[in-house]
Amino acid sequence: MTDVLQKPELIIRQYHDLTPYEDRFLEMKTFTENRDEYSPDQLWILQHQDVLTQGQAGKPEHILIPSNIPVIQTDRGGQVTWHGPGQLVAYFMFDLNRLGWNVRTLVSYAENLMIDLLKKYGIDAYAKPDAPGVYVAERKIGSLGFKIRKGRSYHGLSLNLDCDLSGFNTINPCGYAGLEMVRMSDLLEQPPQFNQLCREIIETLRHSGYFNQVTVEQR
Repeated sequence: MTDVLQKPELIIRQYHDLTPYEDRFLEMKTFTENRDEYSPDQLWILQHQDVLTQGQAGKPEHILIPSNIPVIQTDRGGQVTWHGPGQLVAYFMFDLNRLGWNVRTLVSYAENLMIDLLKKYGIDAYAKPDAPGVYVAERKIGSLGFKIRKGRSYHGLSLNLDCDLSGFNTINPCGYAGLEMVRMSDLLEQPPQFNQLCREIIETLRHSGYFNQVTVEQR
């Protein structure tokens, strides 16, 4: 944990409408390239319009079935994944040097954030050391991928709430053939709504001890 005098400010953006992936990708990349040591960290919570995103080393053969879902090349780690309505996405624009984190700390924080959130609803999830993300039994419920530039992160995590899984059926999710995806709605009779999970994430970050002040912006 950082020293009290060095704790940064965190700005959380919560988007209420579906947002295009490419717009947010370019915006967070530009923010990261132009920020300095005094810039507050940011976390964006949102849902995207339907899109497939390829990681930096993504292989075209992991897109199994051509479809009308746009494919966008990104600079995050990992292979291809799907984003769309009913999936919560959180982007972490954190200054890792200022927080005293390394990449492993960031990955573990994102995984544990999802695991703890799911635990509140009685879902027993876990992380795999050799396959980043969060799993329930052998099915994947949460994914993550980051880009680190000059010690600062962007991109983040995605958690399946009640999305249509057909987009995942056109790919090898995260590059794993036969990997089955699962949603909170598959595991709960009354799954939480997107806004409820946003509130819980915001409260978790407010009480994390890493940030001096947390400001929420509604978009």
